[in-house]
Amino acid sequence: MADVSTLNTTAAGIDAISRGLVSGPRGRKPKRVLSRRNIMLYGALTVAALYYLLPLYVMVVTSLKGMPEVRLGNIFAPPMEITFEPWVKAWAQACTGLNCDGLSRGFWNSVRILVPSVVVSIAVASVSGYALANWRFKGAELFFSILIIGAFIPYQVMIYPIVIVLRELGIYGTLTGLVIVHTIFGMPILTLLFRNYFASLPVELFKAARIDGAGFWQIYFRIMLPMSLPIFVVAMILQVTGIWNDFLFGVVFTRPDTYPMTVQLNNIVNSVQGVKEYNVNMAATLLTGAVPLIVYFVSGRLFVRGIAAGAVKG
Repeated sequence: MADVSTLNTTAAGIDAISRGLVSGPRGRKPKRVLSRRNIMLYGALTVAALYYLLPLYVMVVTSLKGMPEVRLGNIFAPPMEITFEPWVKAWAQACTGLNCDGLSRGFWNSVRILVPSVVVSIAVASVSGYALANWRFKGAELFFSILIIGAFIPYQVMIYPIVIVLRELGIYGTLTGLVIVHTIFGMPILTLLFRNYFASLPVELFKAARIDGAGFWQIYFRIMLPMSLPIFVVAMILQVTGIWNDFLFGVVFTRPDTYPMTVQLNNIVNSVQGVKEYNVNMAATLLTGAVPLIVYFVSGRLFVRGIAAGAVKG
């Protein structure tokens, strides 16, 4: 009996295989790698990448050349003899006005502006977004509408009133005043991002915590924060990029001894005294843009996740 059962099973398997061979393969037809759609897609992406990478390549190779080689005029050629002297001069010797200590002074000024501005603006915006998303207090919609309006008001029209306010407070021309300005102007868009992200989280978690007796801060620190790493990375990248690359606020609200890095870069590049040292200018530009580039490359994946969750949902 066992042999008959085995033969029947084998025959059934052979029949199934033969039917599959007759009917042909099933499922979706695999896409061709070199289809017309893929060629157009990757071709467009390649052109866009070259568009942005070519100027960066020119900046890097120029910054590694000496001035005699730069004067030859072949900007696309790699350096025949690599030198880091332009980088050293841009960092510690280039003149920015009356000071000839390079970008080093502006770098530390930018760090002193960046760190408190990013920390305070993100901390306040995260709490505000959490409150707007989960705690329906009186006037919440009006407050949120005001923030949205503030996010789209051109900040150029508010510069002069802010100058008067900071002057009356006695902090105009100081790094403290500039930190306050960056913190306030970063609040609307960051609050919007945090509010949308917290609104996208399962509301059952919030309700369960409320039933268990958790209060405002307990829910924020024990439930919301552990789940919010992507949106915090988004907020950090936006603030670091905006504050570090800012020129207008830096030149308006500070003095020469407290100029941020971007203002000093402008003074180096636009200097009209002596020989125009293009290699030093390129090195100074790369040094100035290094910080936001490093921050983005380190946390780029979380940035994409946070944008998808916090800027679309809610």
